[in-house]
Amino acid sequence: MVPFIHPSTLFRHLINLYPPYLFTGIKVSSISRDFQLLQVDMSLRWYNRNYVGTHFGGSLFAMTDPWFMLMLMQILGKDYLVWDSKAEIDFIKPGKGKVSCRFHISQTMLDQIKQNTDSGAKYLPEYEVHIRDESGELVAKVKKEIYIRKKQRK
Repeated sequence: MVPFIHPSTLFRHLINLYPPYLFTGIKVSSISRDFQLLQVDMSLRWYNRNYVGTHFGGSLFAMTDPWFMLMLMQILGKDYLVWDSKAEIDFIKPGKGKVSCRFHISQTMLDQIKQNTDSGAKYLPEYEVHIRDESGELVAKVKKEIYIRKKQRK
């Protein structure tokens, strides 16, 4: 008998093998079974370090992409069109050592999505995620705008 692997566990294992993350040291360390909570970590390595010995800004930005979109696609299912629409990053302090960020999709966020897309209209919520170092200090803030629309029935 083949053991059952939960979709969230399979997703975490497969995404961690995806070359753009694998070769930058970006790793999904945990994901909840309902896809509403996800944590991404990145350790400082020779291949993701910039000229001054801190995390390369592009790697910090990459560790926040495309998690909100992928989580919402899993949660909302095939009845919704979900895309990353816009993003911006505000670097607060140099990232050293291991950095992490947690993505959370709350029930309130899901209720707002459904309320704003019920008519078939597009909805462009903006979500913020914080990248923190091992001591919990803020390294960067990333704002992500997500395009969400309920698909029309044919």
